Amino acid sequence: MPFSLAIVVPAYNEAQVIDSFHSRLGAVLDAIDATAHIVYVDDGSQDETWARLCALADRDPRVEAMRLSRNFGKEAALTAGLDHVDADAVVVIDADLQDPPEVIPALIERWREGNDVVYATRGERDGETRTKKFTSAAFYRVMERVSDTPLPRDTGDFRLLSRRAVEALRELRERQRFMKGLFAWIGYRQAAVTYHRDARYAGSTKWNYWRLTNLAVEGITSFSTAPLRIATWLGVSAAGLAFLYGLWVLLKVLIWGDPVRGYPTLMVVILFLGGAQLLALGVIGEYVGRTYSESKRRPLYYVESRRGGRPPFT
Repeated sequence: MPFSLAIVVPAYNEAQVIDSFHSRLGAVLDAIDATAHIVYVDDGSQDETWARLCALADRDPRVEAMRLSRNFGKEAALTAGLDHVDADAVVVIDADLQDPPEVIPALIERWREGNDVVYATRGERDGETRTKKFTSAAFYRVMERVSDTPLPRDTGDFRLLSRRAVEALRELRERQRFMKGLFAWIGYRQAAVTYHRDARYAGSTKWNYWRLTNLAVEGITSFSTAPLRIATWLGVSAAGLAFLYGLWVLLKVLIWGDPVRGYPTLMVVILFLGGAQLLALGVIGEYVGRTYSESKRRPLYYVESRRGGRPPFT
């Protein structure tokens, strides 16, 4: 039975790969009995990405290109695409060809079984270092333990969403966005499709370890209060140890007199208590900063221009 299918593709400095990606995506969509609509979201690229997207929109009636007014980040670009589409099923996929478009039919098959969210779980992962694989696996396992909304392991943004799942996501307008967590938070029936993740086709990754670390902090603080709880227990532990040490000093004075205590011991105590306090304040600051950002209620993104495709979703 024919249905409408939208593909949301965020892109940032992907000029080297965008034509190859579209060629493979187009071949997949040609074999699917669906009315397809492809929305490319240029997240303020600084290379020729926008020019190439405009060229695709001019020659392929299925393509619509959106350019954001600046680089708002991938999470905002995904949100812009999801806000714009109107289809029975929506697939979110990156343009770097690490997530092969050929997996889309398998996602559709699971969706037809009644699932609202079908996420693509990475089996083998080419082109990634052992450090990257280890830190990625560690992050998902930490999230399983500290979050009330566990994330599926080894799963990125590549997935299919039903119409009602997309409508649910549109209601979540928080500024500090961690899309993997939001995809899981909405609930509904979810299923997995395992696939082989390829190495990047061309260009270089935009996700260095600094940005990945920031994303991990974003995910943990957005979907868990565990860091605050840890800071509380760290403060209690530090206070308890300080009390026990003070009691020991008092007993020493009462039993053996008042010998001169050493400088190293004093410095250890000061540094321990000071470090514990600064750590707790830093964790609290992360949450206060997020509260401040949410209170300003700024728009998530601005669209500078569009090319091709259908009128925007209203």
